[in-house]
Amino acid sequence: MDTGFVSFGSPSPPRAGKDDDLAYLRLIRSRRVGPATFHRLMDEYGSATAALEALPEIAAAAGVADYVPCHEAAAVAEILAGRKAGAKLIRHDSPLYPPALRQIEAAPPILWVRGNPAWLKHSPIAVIGARNASSLGIRMARGMAAGLGGVGHTVVAGLARGIDAAAHQAALPTGTVAVLAGGVDIVYPSVNAGLAGEIAEKGALVTEQPPGMAPAARHFPARNRIISGLSRAVVVIEAAHRSGSLITAKCALDQGREVMAIPGHPMDARAAGCNQLIRDGAQLARSAADVTEALRANASTDAKELADTYCPVTETADPPMPGPVNAPGHDDPVALEARLLSRLSPSPTGENELIRDLGLPASTVNATIQALELQGRVARLAGGRIALL
Repeated sequence: MDTGFVSFGSPSPPRAGKDDDLAYLRLIRSRRVGPATFHRLMDEYGSATAALEALPEIAAAAGVADYVPCHEAAAVAEILAGRKAGAKLIRHDSPLYPPALRQIEAAPPILWVRGNPAWLKHSPIAVIGARNASSLGIRMARGMAAGLGGVGHTVVAGLARGIDAAAHQAALPTGTVAVLAGGVDIVYPSVNAGLAGEIAEKGALVTEQPPGMAPAARHFPARNRIISGLSRAVVVIEAAHRSGSLITAKCALDQGREVMAIPGHPMDARAAGCNQLIRDGAQLARSAADVTEALRANASTDAKELADTYCPVTETADPPMPGPVNAPGHDDPVALEARLLSRLSPSPTGENELIRDLGLPASTVNATIQALELQGRVARLAGGRIALL
């Protein structure tokens, strides 16, 4: 976090000097230096090397005694760890750095990228949403991501369960970028490790955190600003009233990005955030065609006005969600009922789609549906569809 201990008076003359990766890393990894302070130091001193030299004196003036910048050995160790993970270090001043991300306030000074960094600049659009997504939401995410990829967009998401994972999976043939909250070699949740490997081969994994860093709650809002900062637009599919997806939407509005949302049933809590965004002026989207048309026409409402009227989100990360679809314990009737219900919403879902999403035998799923129907918790509708009551 940027604590802003640096106080600037009259600017000193910039000191010309060529920085190397070590200087960049040492400056951003120094204590009390976050992205905002990093850029202020670079503006004033002209180089990371000069800023590092000035840091102890600046800290002393701010009342911080015995301040020592990040040691060179720590920066060397990070570079070696990044190379071991097969990642590239991309600095803010590099031509490989995505121009859209460079424009945001407090842009990450460095990025670790595992995969092809060209995908970060390939007309990216974020597709994000709930971790406990319904079957209908998963299907919408797949269709949205495949449609956007088919017309030349990179699909960006956060590698979370649910909507994010479905969007990444559908966009693998056309290119996708996963923005991580931890190190480039730390996959969270671990159930998506295989998907992360495929993304590294066919797209890119990106983070501002050092290799080996386990994600913490405070990292997710910072991760979300990168998701929106990379993207021309952010499409939200299923989001609760207070969720990490809405934090990303707020970041997008503050950054002047297009925000679009898929509407949902008023009685489905997972649709509350999307419906709220649309109520407050976000573009309603039903398909990839709606997204591309809105981008071409530039017909969204002014993002700054939306940011001023949008209800602030206080949570910094989505709550932990249930384990993967194929998790152990599916023979437990109560656990299976809970998993099945988590896939349903008041909007009807096809029974065959539900069986496919759960990855269980049709007989097992049918028996559970029947039990829930007898309990009055679900209803079978015409056409082999099921809905929550």
